Amino acid sequence: MKSQTLCQWKGFSVEQGTHQLPDGRDITFTTVRHPGAVVIVPVTAHGELVLLRQYRPAIGRWILEFPAGTLEKGEEIAYCAKRELAEETQLAASEWLALGELLPVPGFCDEVQHVFLAKGLSPAEGDLDADEILEVVTMTVEAFIQKVASNEIQDAKTLAVFLKLQVMGLI
Repeated sequence: MKSQTLCQWKGFSVEQGTHQLPDGRDITFTTVRHPGAVVIVPVTAHGELVLLRQYRPAIGRWILEFPAGTLEKGEEIAYCAKRELAEETQLAASEWLALGELLPVPGFCDEVQHVFLAKGLSPAEGDLDADEILEVVTMTVEAFIQKVASNEIQDAKTLAVFLKLQVMGLI
C-alpha cells in the first residue's frame, strides 16, 4: 500500500492511500494511524472497580470510564499501563493480568487497545496530562451494572472490557 499523510497531530496521523482488497480490487482508503493504547481495570481488595469520571472535550461532557491512555513512542505496553494507572488514579498495582486486545474502531483506525486487570492496589504518585480533568470513582460490580442499564456508562472500551471480564469469570 502506498500512502500519503494528510494530517499529523502528536502521535496520530491521517493517511490516504491505495489498498488491495482480498478479492484483488484496488481501492483508495483513508486510515487514522494510532500508536496504540492501554485500558486498565483496577480492582480493590474488596472487589470494587476503580473508574474515572472524566471530562471529554470531543463530546463536551463527563463520562465514566476505566483508566486508559496512549502509548508513547517506543514505550513498552506494560510500562504504559503502570504509568497511566499512576497518572490517572494515583495508584500502583502489585498484580497485573493481560487480558488481550480490543479493536475500537477498525473501520477507519488501526488502534489496538491492550487490556489489563490490576489488583493489589496501593497509593502512587503520577501527574495528569495538561488536558485531563477527572475524578476517581470506586463502585461495586452491581453499581456498575446498574449504571450500564441506566445508560450512565456509555464508553465503548469500558463496556467491552467489562464484558470480557465477566466472560472470563474474573468479576
